[in-house]
Amino acid sequence: MECSTTHSPTPIAYRLPTPPHASINNPIPHTLRFVSTILLSFITRRTKQTSNNYSLFETNFDSYLPLLPPFTGQWHPTLLVILKVAADLRSSIWKQMSGVGIKYIPSNTFSYYDQVLDTTAMLGAVPSRYNWNGGEIGFDTYFSMARGNASVPAMEMTKWFDTNYHFIVPELGPDVQFSYASHKAVTEYKEAKALGVDTVPVFVGPVSYLLLSKPAKGVEKTFDLLSLLDKILPIYKEVIAELKEAGATWIQFDEATLVKDLEGYQLEAFTKAYSELESACSGLNVIVATYFADVPAEAFKTLTSLPGVAGFTFDLIRGEKTLELIKSSFPSGKYLFAGVVDGRNIWANDLAGSLTVLESLEGIVGKDKLVVSTSCSLLHTAVDLINETKLDDEIKSWLAFAAQKVVEVNALAKALAGHKDEAYFSANAAAQASRKSSPRVTNESVQKAAAALRGSDHRRATNVSARLDAQQKKLNLPILPTTTIGSFPQTIELRRVRREYKAKKISEEEYVKAIKEEIFKVVQLQEELDIDVLVHGEPERNDMVEYFGEQLSGFAFTANGWVQSYGSRCVKPPIIYGDVSRPKAMTVFWSSMAQEMTKRPMKGMLTGPVTILNWSFVRNDQPRFETCYQIALAIKDEVEDLEKAGITVIQIDEAALREGLPLRKAEHAFYLDWAVHSFRITNVGVADTTQIHTHMCYSNFNDIIHSIINMDADVITIENSRSDEKLLSVFREGVKYGAGIGPGVYDIHSPRIPSMEEIADRVNKMLAVLETNILWVNPDCGLKTRKYGEVKPALLNMVTAAKKLRAELASAK
Repeated sequence: MECSTTHSPTPIAYRLPTPPHASINNPIPHTLRFVSTILLSFITRRTKQTSNNYSLFETNFDSYLPLLPPFTGQWHPTLLVILKVAADLRSSIWKQMSGVGIKYIPSNTFSYYDQVLDTTAMLGAVPSRYNWNGGEIGFDTYFSMARGNASVPAMEMTKWFDTNYHFIVPELGPDVQFSYASHKAVTEYKEAKALGVDTVPVFVGPVSYLLLSKPAKGVEKTFDLLSLLDKILPIYKEVIAELKEAGATWIQFDEATLVKDLEGYQLEAFTKAYSELESACSGLNVIVATYFADVPAEAFKTLTSLPGVAGFTFDLIRGEKTLELIKSSFPSGKYLFAGVVDGRNIWANDLAGSLTVLESLEGIVGKDKLVVSTSCSLLHTAVDLINETKLDDEIKSWLAFAAQKVVEVNALAKALAGHKDEAYFSANAAAQASRKSSPRVTNESVQKAAAALRGSDHRRATNVSARLDAQQKKLNLPILPTTTIGSFPQTIELRRVRREYKAKKISEEEYVKAIKEEIFKVVQLQEELDIDVLVHGEPERNDMVEYFGEQLSGFAFTANGWVQSYGSRCVKPPIIYGDVSRPKAMTVFWSSMAQEMTKRPMKGMLTGPVTILNWSFVRNDQPRFETCYQIALAIKDEVEDLEKAGITVIQIDEAALREGLPLRKAEHAFYLDWAVHSFRITNVGVADTTQIHTHMCYSNFNDIIHSIINMDADVITIENSRSDEKLLSVFREGVKYGAGIGPGVYDIHSPRIPSMEEIADRVNKMLAVLETNILWVNPDCGLKTRKYGEVKPALLNMVTAAKKLRAELASAK
């Protein structure tokens, strides 16, 4: 029998010399991250050689030319290096999995951006603004869709379900001319086969692809995206036919939208799609994968009745109720990929508990059909604990990264087959017991303080309208005040300073001097641009969550625990292992320093408790809301210290509040109640004249707008431009918003510089649905990833647009 593993958002399989199956998602995740890191190293440092010893001048690329995608420009040496690194990574991973006996090895899981954009390319669903003229889609078109270019904006980017991973949202309509425009899946299958490795190609399923899409600009919002199913299935059939001709025998479709609340006609689309694909898939073994939540009963019935499907993957970590459905109605003769090892967190598996679950399932589906699996792709966890040399042994014993999860799956599969590794299971049990009893996990005073919060809803005593009046008297801001979201470009020199200070190569005095100079430069630039409310640029911060976690108790940090967020952007989530408290002030020193450099208001910049929670690896031994309340109390202490230091505008970012929303509507109210409550706790004690801002980005906020209002912030800045001003529709529909609001006027994730006229047009659209006296003008998000050559003209155009509109409004009066 086999055990199964997957290499990106999808599951595959390992051969064991024993009779049970086992499945892992992504044993060596994040290939794109390493490619992107090398690319960025070449671009930013312009060095001859990277740390991986790929030389710009010494590498022979002739053998890689057949792998090159079409490209209309001149091949830059850096791009050739990236292609070689990408091919080498795929090769090494395929060979490694083959070498350890993996039977079902995935392909088409490597991506230069994300798997949904890859599917858009495969289907030729390129929006007309990118001037694609057909043929195989190349890097120029692909990255224009992802990042925009000098003349047109990028496509919308949003969160992948309830994770911090992102995808590019397809823009579809009745006039889209689909065509088979990217042969990536077949190319990679053949690439692996040439190395002697037979793989399982993995795809975003056709129905989920459409359900994750949106109507293109100019298309009615009520357009039924599923009506396009008949147009995209022929292309899936073409791909399947080529794969069969190339020798493929297994194929996997990820249909993760099945865990959401779907209507009857949407469920019928799955039956229609797989009935249509059945003959094309004849001779292939088809797996359909779900993850991230329970599969509702009706969806489970639909899924397990799909024609031509050999097996199903279920998340049994976040989908505990699905277990009961499996026990009562799993179809005979089908493979069950049982996701009992958590693919989204870094805690060691409770092997004894998982083995008990698996033994109960074995009697239902049969020993030869049970596959031990991770709950989802390991894309969402770190790579290997072996890279962590600074974590202490006790905490390290509690953890399992991707490489360790592979071992856990194999250990469970062997135990199920009667070959239990007693020493391994004993060590695991000892680590579980150590974590439960360790004094570093529990802080009684913190637990008592958090428990006491439940008796109040923690609202500020004065309503927001009265607070805004008091704040305006103190701040004296113009109408349409301008600001930025927080961070300014993180230059090579700035990163060098932080790196050398961390390595103790420069003194604290030298470090403070360098950061102070950077803050002064940022303040001076904002004053020159005539921005109204300033930020200090956050030069001292590596990451908006890690920076705070490093200064809070109950957190641990990795050296190399990188996780991809989008494209080339990776984050290193902290690990919350114990009760959280704030030993000392975290930001007051830098914010006070910045305020002394200007007479204009300087925002104190904090990350909110819900975002710190959702962007960390969170302890799984207590409810998430209890941990969030603890973080909220720590941030509350910081807010009050900033106020005492004379900071009159304090921004508490909750970029990830929407991201944590459960996928099932029945669970929304409970989450939103404690998440919004946590935010209010942070600022309940400040004076009316202290203005509290918050910020949110890159999610669909329309369905939680009333909860956003319930946060009771004085001002919210919120992503708007990249999502094609979707947010404004909620105000057109009659929702009244009385606090200050700044829908973003330009997309900071694209190098494109918006014109003054374009920004003014966006603001005018906002003025059509929002009151003049509450509207702010700001970018979509922080400027950390941009260059000063892009930031300066974009901000200048933003300020000029605001001034132009102020003059027009004054003239109209």
